[in-house]
Parts: sequence; C-alpha cells; structure tokens
Amino acid sequence: MQKPVIHLSDLDRTGTWLKYRNGLCNSCMATCCTMPVEVKLGDLVRMNLVDAFEAENIPAKDIAKRLTKTKVIAQFNFKQRIFTLARRANGDCTYLNADTRRCTIYDQRPNTCRNHPRIGPRPDFCAYRTK
Repeated sequence: MQKPVIHLSDLDRTGTWLKYRNGLCNSCMATCCTMPVEVKLGDLVRMNLVDAFEAENIPAKDIAKRLTKTKVIAQFNFKQRIFTLARRANGDCTYLNADTRRCTIYDQRPNTCRNHPRIGPRPDFCAYRTK
C-alpha cells in the first residue's frame, strides 16, 4: 500500500506553489483561506454584510467604521475603497469552517476568492497543502 503524498507549500514562497488544476481543492487544507482577502462594497452586499440601500447612500468610510467595530473587516483603504476582511487569531478566514476546511459562504464569497488562483500573488498557481 502506497503512502499518501504530502505536499506542504509555503504561503510566503510562491515558488513552492503548485500549478492549479481542476479538483486540486478537493484534497487541499484551504491554505488560500489564510491569505488576506480584499473586498469591494459589492462583495460586502453579496455577503449580506451591507444592504444595497446602505451601499448606495452611506459613505464607505462610515460603513468601514461599522464593520471594523463589529470585527468584520480589519482595515479600509480610503483611497482605493477596498476593505480587508478580518481573520481569526490563527490566520484563517472568518468564513472558513475549521473542521471541514471549506467556505461557509461559498455561494456569496467575494470576487477575490472567486478569482483565485487565476488572479493573485502567482496567477494559476496555489499554495496547495494536504496536511
């Protein structure tokens, strides 16, 4: 019986990342879900964190203050109008199920996640880890 192959990409060293292929996520430990996630206002609406009326009528800086206070976002870039989602103390995305290592808001996930790994630190490669 063959031992399973263990792959440990280093998140900070993109040269260790694997070329992405369909199905790779099925056996991954969701290393990408430990990376900072930048989102725009439309993502926050899709994630049901901001309603459409608020997005159209309330200044983004006020939305950022509210979401920072409730620990939904970690920071807001006023110039670019980009929010960075908060993460757990261990670095995991707040929306990652710790047991299954799967996204709990997959259908509502932000564009940053939808476009990974096509867009990101090393396009078409991912920080695949099996353990």
